[in-house]
Amino acid sequence: QVQLVESGGGLVQAGESLRLSCAASGSIFSIGDMAWYRQAPGKQRELVATINNVGNTEYARSVKSRFTISRDNAKNTVYLQMNSLKPEDTAVYYCNIKNIKARSAPGTSWYQVDSWGQGTQVTVSS
Repeated sequence: QVQLVESGGGLVQAGESLRLSCAASGSIFSIGDMAWYRQAPGKQRELVATINNVGNTEYARSVKSRFTISRDNAKNTVYLQMNSLKPEDTAVYYCNIKNIKARSAPGTSWYQVDSWGQGTQVTVSS
């Protein structure tokens, strides 16, 4: 079974940095596009950044030039480096990985699934 485990959230002051990580575990053969979303209290979940399997990236306008998404395919991990944090970046951050090809055990059939992390809180104080 595929699981995504996030880490790296916390409480920081405006202007400081944080690095989020999201690692996929399980018997994984390959993964597709990876992304970070966030959801602030009372707001809809929004897309923050994406990276495809050849390293092309896209960012929300509000984080462009401050955040950097990257991936380590050997570790099935996606990162989000967040610099110059602002109070409006406060939210729960979720990773999302698409087209994970995995199997339950050796010899069983491969299946494909999209998966979400459990969320990690990022709080930026002014």
